[in-house]
Amino acid sequence: MTRDRVLALLAEVAAGGLTPAAALERLATAPFESLDEAGADRPFATVDHHRALRQGWPEVIYGEGKTPAQAVAVAERIVATGGGVLVTRADAALRDAVATRFPGAVVHPSARTVRVAPPHGGAPSGGACIVTAGTTDLPVADECAETLLSCGIAAERITDVGVAGVHRLLARTETLRAAEVVVVVAGMDGALPSVVGGLVARPVIAVPTSVGYGASFGGVAALLTMLNSCAAGVVVVNIDNGFGAGMAAARLLAAQGSRRG
Repeated sequence: MTRDRVLALLAEVAAGGLTPAAALERLATAPFESLDEAGADRPFATVDHHRALRQGWPEVIYGEGKTPAQAVAVAERIVATGGGVLVTRADAALRDAVATRFPGAVVHPSARTVRVAPPHGGAPSGGACIVTAGTTDLPVADECAETLLSCGIAAERITDVGVAGVHRLLARTETLRAAEVVVVVAGMDGALPSVVGGLVARPVIAVPTSVGYGASFGGVAALLTMLNSCAAGVVVVNIDNGFGAGMAAARLLAAQGSRRG
């Protein structure tokens, strides 16, 4: 939506011809922008400029399948409307291109992300805790942490506390119980979320990873274990989906904050 259209909408509200709630609905369902590419016979992207108005955070750029030029073009349009940018599943070339275009960007090779802070962002809040069963689960946990940071949330981290040495986890019980939401990332047998779910009263989001030997079936074994958790209320995202877990945690924290407010 252009500034002129927003100004006209505000003038209509000021004149009493439109209620603030009705104006908000119009803003929430407007606009998007198609981006064209030189030599192509169709747009390569349709950018949703009002994602933040509807959901609280701007559109996230999924890097796989995009060229560096395409990712940069989408990021430029998001930044131009006042939003921050998160690019996920970005290879080295794509990360370099975005970081070159936005010198202040945070590049995280392990998470395969690039994050550009919004122009008027404040200090990150807390409330989230990310737990990993093993060191090999860290890339998925890093993607989750970067996703949370893009939403203005800094997460506590508890690393390498799988059930083969559960005393390591029990030593961090105080940290776990202080969190408003806990994300548990695990491969192999995927048992850790059930243990955490039995220790805390807050929401637990389980993330199966593709870590494991042959019978783990690329994370399917961990996924099925988590779906069959004996701890009540554990919810599960897809295999290696640190981004999805981070967004779910951010939404839960936002909902809890609005209820307290």
